[in-house]
Amino acid sequence: MVLAGAMLATLAASQSALADCFDDAATYHHVNADVLRAIAWQESHNRPDARRTNTNGSVDYGLMQINSVHLETLARFGIGTDDLMVPCKSVYIAAWHLQRQMAKYGNTWAAIGAYHSATPALRDAYAAKIATRLAALKDARENGR
Repeated sequence: MVLAGAMLATLAASQSALADCFDDAATYHHVNADVLRAIAWQESHNRPDARRTNTNGSVDYGLMQINSVHLETLARFGIGTDDLMVPCKSVYIAAWHLQRQMAKYGNTWAAIGAYHSATPALRDAYAAKIATRLAALKDARENGR
């Protein structure tokens, strides 16, 4: 029983630390923290160890499912695949990527959708999924869940 309590306390502390990462990364990169939270749920269901190989051969890494097409750019900043598997780093990198899309599309649903894809149909479908996640997050907060 003591071990279970310790595990729950550790989990709660890590969730709290991760929550700070979303808020801190969003503030640092001037994006919305709840959009980042919705992206994390959509991409990995909040699983920091998520890894997915796509049909085009690219790979998505970590909590925020950062795609391998960004590795060359990220390498210029000393960021590699191991970094993408660290939850807080993944959130900061996702915030950076989202901010880059906002610089291109403005503070729009197109920018949020472009986090996932620049292809208009895929971009717009993804933005709709994020909108649904944001509504669910708002509903959960309003209803104390």
